[in-house]
Amino acid sequence: MRKVLGHILLAVLLGTCLLAQNQAPASTANSSATTADKQVTDQSFSQRFPRYELRPGDVLDVLFEYTPEFNQTVTVQPDGFIALRDVPEMNVQGKTVPQLSDEVRAAYGKILTRPLISVVLKDFEKPYFIATGQVRNPGKYDLRGDTTVIEAVAMAGGFLPSSKHSQVVLFRRVSDNWMQSYVLNVKKMEHSRNLKEDLHLHPGDMVFVPKNRISKLAQFIPNENMSLISRY
Repeated sequence: MRKVLGHILLAVLLGTCLLAQNQAPASTANSSATTADKQVTDQSFSQRFPRYELRPGDVLDVLFEYTPEFNQTVTVQPDGFIALRDVPEMNVQGKTVPQLSDEVRAAYGKILTRPLISVVLKDFEKPYFIATGQVRNPGKYDLRGDTTVIEAVAMAGGFLPSSKHSQVVLFRRVSDNWMQSYVLNVKKMEHSRNLKEDLHLHPGDMVFVPKNRISKLAQFIPNENMSLISRY
């Protein structure tokens, strides 16, 4: 009887071990998939809501928790550098405030013991976009909150009758020397009532609405007060 019970117990233990081994890869795979999904979500969030990047003219407060005598207010110079007390100048143009905070802590960590430093953006150029071309009120507009291309056109007074709804262009600067462009068929989106392709604006974007073909041709049709120029 004892031998029988022993064999049964051994079989149960072996079955439990095999089951755990079979489930382990699935658990690892699920964990990897969850991590990958989180990375994609974080990347999508950062693309849609990008952090503000420092630029010349911005004013920063640099605050020291335990050594307030080092507190200072600095302005980003036209060349993108800031001058901090007792440490070398830093090029901050294009960096976010969290990135700069890490660099400032590292720089002062060489002369202070574990400094607790906060960098606060005190004054900066307000986010904006530009609407131009065949809109009723072209100009520069404050970018307040999440705004799409169609919403930007509406803020600029809407389309003119001479506008080409099917080829609205979004210009976006990606560096000092490069600019991306995206062509949106707003007419199709409005007719289909599907706005999935309506892009979200970034600070500094420009929305350009071109003329339609009829308006272009009308420029070359003479009216009764105009005369054709001879080609002789």
